[in-house]
Amino acid sequence: MEIRVAAAADLKFAMDELSEKFEKQTGMKVSVTYGSSGNFFSQLQNGAPFDLFFSADMEYPKKLESAGLAEPQTLYEYAIGRIVIWTPADAKVDVTKEGWKSLLDASVAKIAIANPEHAPYGRAAVAALQKAGIYESVKAKLVYGENISQAAQFVQSGNAQAGIVAKSLAVSPAMHDGKRWEIPADMHPALEQGAVILKDAKNKDAARAFLEFVKSPSGRAILSKYSFEVSDKARVK
Repeated sequence: MEIRVAAAADLKFAMDELSEKFEKQTGMKVSVTYGSSGNFFSQLQNGAPFDLFFSADMEYPKKLESAGLAEPQTLYEYAIGRIVIWTPADAKVDVTKEGWKSLLDASVAKIAIANPEHAPYGRAAVAALQKAGIYESVKAKLVYGENISQAAQFVQSGNAQAGIVAKSLAVSPAMHDGKRWEIPADMHPALEQGAVILKDAKNKDAARAFLEFVKSPSGRAILSKYSFEVSDKARVK
């Protein structure tokens, strides 16, 4: 029995851990593909073979539900995401002290964000830059990752000197050594993240079991570990 999950790239480390724990408990295999929520939305409209969709926003799953492509009453807000400015540990500018000003520093030639065309985290980054009043000043420095995970890789590899990335990635072992500054939550629309079981899911019972696991105290604890805000009550929208 295999559950096929399409998951937003900000979930990479949390979902790997959720899947591993669920597999140990149930013996069911969870196969996860990561990417941008918007790209998955397009693929799912065209019948991509997934059982569950974990989006980085609520809008894409809601649209699938409206189009009759999702199982009724399965839409669930599983977390609220946060964004940070992240730089490598050896960056010339100290983002923890400088915050937004670090992006204006001459040592920062490129700033990586997820593509706002199809990645909710990219849209949040642009909104925050606009609210901070520096979007026009840094627009020429922006480089776009296909998804938030690729944006983070640009900074890790040195192809960009700073990035606006998901906090859930910034706290992971791979990026923990870098420096980060948390962008205030009121500077961008809330990253309310939603999951839904798909109408064409081959293993609906297994998909339901996995979604219930994510909603459980054990599942929520894993999401919290990766800096997602989670509600104590299931938030069905």
